[in-house]
Amino acid sequence: MPCMFVLLIYKLRRTRHSSKFDAIEGFLQSNNNLMPIRYSYSNIKKMTRGFREKLGEGGYGSVYKGKLRSGHDVAVKVLSKPKENGQDFINEVATIGRIHHVNVVNLVGYCVERSKRALVYDFMTNGSLDKYVRIRERNNSLSLEMKCEIAIGVARGIEYLHRGCDIQILHFDIKPHNILLDDNFTPKISDFGLAKFYSTEKSHSRRLQLWNVAHGNARPKGDIVADKDESSQYFPYWIYDHFNKGKDIETGNADEIDDNDDEHARRITKK
Repeated sequence: MPCMFVLLIYKLRRTRHSSKFDAIEGFLQSNNNLMPIRYSYSNIKKMTRGFREKLGEGGYGSVYKGKLRSGHDVAVKVLSKPKENGQDFINEVATIGRIHHVNVVNLVGYCVERSKRALVYDFMTNGSLDKYVRIRERNNSLSLEMKCEIAIGVARGIEYLHRGCDIQILHFDIKPHNILLDDNFTPKISDFGLAKFYSTEKSHSRRLQLWNVAHGNARPKGDIVADKDESSQYFPYWIYDHFNKGKDIETGNADEIDDNDDEHARRITKK
């Protein structure tokens, strides 16, 4: 009897996993003409040379450096803990797999073989913005001008996602860790695992906002400021909070900016 019970559980889990994989496969097949290149898992192993060079690791899995047969460098994200319904994977492929913008990371291809999933992106030489924006680090190599250019680039990318596509794409996870920098320090928005898709009709915007808050998809401003992870704070509110409390903020190395630059930056943050 116990053996029969264990066998039943096993079959139920197999059925659940099969339906999940079938749903993902069905989506990919029905949108095949719009999808980027599909790689086999053996291709993924070859391009990463057996997952030799790890670039980073997180709750989603690990990222490895790879090289295509053309010699093009790529970053391969191997998902180890995808969402139960595979929605994070579908979000990633459905968004950046279809759109092309200078400030959105380019998805070269993907892999899905049953439980094995991977995403292949253009390799970003300068990594994520996260390592450049922490104020306590004194070896910050970004000038005030570069920081402004990066901020403008991110804003352009967000505007494109909100207004430039056939559907409205809301990222829901904009933070320095998810802003990648190429060899020219051009910012690229990445990681669309939490993205939501909506109609671009204006009549839906207010209802959309209320739905997001009600379902926990958008945090109140106070929560954003109080976020414990310094790298994921929404910086405009963080800066405003500092000025409100009378705290000074260093805008750069003293040797790199003059009084006019410093005053200009302070006026911007107070607006």
